[in-house]
Formats: sequence, C-alpha cells, structure tokens
Amino acid sequence: MDLQTFVLAFIPLFVAVDPVGLLPVFINLTSHLKPSERAAIVRQSLLTAFVVAVAFLLVGKWVLDRVGVSIWDFSIAGGLILFILSITDLLATQKARRLPVSTIGAVPLGVPLIVGPAVLTTSLLLLHNYGPVVTLVSLIVNILFVGLTFMAAKRMVRVIGEQGAVVVSKVSSLFLAAIAVMLIRRGLVELLRGG
Repeated sequence: MDLQTFVLAFIPLFVAVDPVGLLPVFINLTSHLKPSERAAIVRQSLLTAFVVAVAFLLVGKWVLDRVGVSIWDFSIAGGLILFILSITDLLATQKARRLPVSTIGAVPLGVPLIVGPAVLTTSLLLLHNYGPVVTLVSLIVNILFVGLTFMAAKRMVRVIGEQGAVVVSKVSSLFLAAIAVMLIRRGLVELLRGG
C-alpha cells in the first residue's frame, strides 16, 4: 500500500465521515454529561462504527451479489442517497436531537452519524477500486480520527467556535454532494458501457 493510494482512499471517507461537522452534534448530546460518561460514549460510538463498517466490508458485496445488484447500481443508489444527505446537511440547522444517554454512543453517533450511508457507499466503492487492505486501513484511521476529534471537542470548539464548526460541516457537505454526483455519473457511464 503506497501513500498516494492511501490518501486517495482516505479523503473520500474523511469527507463522508465529517468528523469536524460531528463536533456540534457530539457537544450538544454530551455537554451535560460527566467526563467519564463522555469518554464511555466515545468508546461506544467508535466500537459501533468499527463493527458496522467492517461487517459491511466483509459481507456487503456478497449480499449485493446475492440480490443481483452490481457495484454500479450501488454506486448510483449510493450517490443519490449521498446527494440527498449532503443537501439535507447543507440546509439543516443541526444534525441530531437529544436522545437517551444509554443510546447516544451506538445510535446516533456510531450509526448513522460516524458510519452511515455515506461511509458505507464510499467504502464499498473504495473496496472495489483499491482493495480490502487500503479500504480497511482508511476506515480505521478515519474512525480513530473521529475519536480524537470527540476527545478534543471542547478545545476545538473554543478554537474554531461553534459557527466555525458549522461552516466546516457545510463545506464538507458541499464536497460530499460533488462526490455523490461523481458516483452517479460513474455508475451511469459504466452501466451504459455494459459494466
């Protein structure tokens, strides 16, 4: 695995995960908690995200093959979903609402905010383009980066401000919309070629 390949796999996943954009959500959901409770939620969210992402990498393609869905069908469907999610994020004022503390780590933080349709679609396409090792390493590094971001949440928001975090999230959503259009275009081209 060379550095250029890793970077090519890492960047789309980084945009899909949007760790900085998750900061306002994480702070909103955990601001009233003790540091130990917040740390437990970070661990739970990372473990949930990792298990779901790896399970999808292992069996996602197999399941798609069993139901007769090609990678390009998935690319178009995933691109449409990513586009809708990115537009929703661009227009939304916040990504999450208050939930019971016992579920915050797994849902909504682990799934669908850290690992949701955007990450699953992107990882399946990266698996097709770059193979399992590069995709898995990129996923792990992105999930660990989310953990570091969550652990440094209070300090980061003090530096960039809550409005700064929102701006970064909106820019990331715009990039995600562009990636979605690319996935749809690539899927349509390949299907028209008979791929």
